[in-house]
Amino acid sequence: MEHNIKKLISEMTLEEKASLCSGLNLWQTKPIERLGIPSITMTDGPHGLRKANKSDELGLNNSVPATCFPSGSALAASWDRDLVKKVGEAIGEECIAEDVQILLGPAINIKRSPLCGRNFEYLSEDPYLISELAANYIKGVQSKGVGTSIKHYAANNQEDYRMTVDVKVNERALREIYLTGFEGAIKQSQPLTVMASYNKVNGVYATENEHLINEILRNEWKFDGIVISDWGAVNDRVAALKVGLDIEMPGSGGEEDKKIVEAVKKGQISEEYLNLAVERILNIIFKAYENKKKNQNYDAERHHQLTRQVASECMVLLKNEDEILPLKKQGKIAIIGELAVKPRYQGGGSSHIVPTKLDIPYDEITKIAGNKAEIKYTPGYELEKDEVNNKLIEEAAYIAKNSDVAVIFAGLPDSYESEGYDREHMRVPESHNKLIQAITEVQPNVVVVLCNGSPIEMPWIYQVKGILESYLGGQASGGALQKYYLAKKIHAGNLQKLFQENLETIHHI
Repeated sequence: MEHNIKKLISEMTLEEKASLCSGLNLWQTKPIERLGIPSITMTDGPHGLRKANKSDELGLNNSVPATCFPSGSALAASWDRDLVKKVGEAIGEECIAEDVQILLGPAINIKRSPLCGRNFEYLSEDPYLISELAANYIKGVQSKGVGTSIKHYAANNQEDYRMTVDVKVNERALREIYLTGFEGAIKQSQPLTVMASYNKVNGVYATENEHLINEILRNEWKFDGIVISDWGAVNDRVAALKVGLDIEMPGSGGEEDKKIVEAVKKGQISEEYLNLAVERILNIIFKAYENKKKNQNYDAERHHQLTRQVASECMVLLKNEDEILPLKKQGKIAIIGELAVKPRYQGGGSSHIVPTKLDIPYDEITKIAGNKAEIKYTPGYELEKDEVNNKLIEEAAYIAKNSDVAVIFAGLPDSYESEGYDREHMRVPESHNKLIQAITEVQPNVVVVLCNGSPIEMPWIYQVKGILESYLGGQASGGALQKYYLAKKIHAGNLQKLFQENLETIHHI
């Protein structure tokens, strides 16, 4: 259906125009029924769909079940454009099924520091890798008629003080490091929206930053979609509108709309700025709305199997002395670590997903081994506690000593990395380190499976024979691990970020 946008704008009141520039609620744009302007729905990503359930408006605890794909740090380790595009296509299908028109992703901020609490969600420290994978993710999602929102623009590289921090960066570093991923992805794939971040850049909030939004994004890169704010990121609505921020999210109950109307009436801002924003908004609303496909379901099992395939391509074999992996299909295998039965497969915060299904690593290993190998499990530590439990370590050491090989699941618990705060160090819980140390003293054949979204210190690296970085590999990562245990041949991913030996070796922090 063709829409005469300019004619539509001419028929709108000032108040109606202003109303389009902020959300109806947490997730939807405002409709104008008398003019046939519909509302569209946005929801969080990026490694799956987090649509709020009616019982939980934010959707943080009880969102609609969706496929939890590998997080950004895992996905980037595949270094595979086509694989990432397939993930985007699958997420797009789920958006259609759940009546979502805009997915808030991908998240592509550069990994400046290993301590950023949201590193698990981001792709890499390499701007080129970021741009290539983000572009294909966007192409995948948008090929299904669903829009994306590339985020967080720009220089949002820490969680501590993210709403107030002033990022001081010279123009060369800004262009070559912090904006390159955005530039490449936007030029290649034209996402429908760009999300402006909370922080300041060189003294000006990103949502009000003329240099970032008008000069670079719109004029240089020729971006013709809409710019939306991160949720609650706007500090001066009129200033933000003037530099090209189109939609403030979430809704403010009309309070911010009134500020726009008042500013236009007082001559503080030309109505032309508002008209330009409304024109961009209407173009995207109608484009997104017309791509809706009602009563369309997705194949949850097919998506689960895709997740398993993707996760298996994303794991990185950091060490494989004496070719200890893949494991032999017979003998005694000790599976140690509570993460083997309570897997950590995603990070915390706005990207947290209620999975459609969940593979448990221990169950999957037992399943493929059958009666060919004798497998024993012991927890070794208490996942939700930092304290060392010597009794659990002693039990684990006894089982490991009487086995042919010990596979230890270790890494970062949920509380160690999440949106909203940064890590203070790169260490895993001391209970994990003590466990690994104790096992290596009684068993020469030790494999450590890491479950984490960011680099960690590994003081035991020279005492173990195998290290497999599984990252946060999504709901099917437990099944994906089968390939590394009992397969005939291993094909692993590659690191997307340098693993420093310790924090002291990083000079910029």
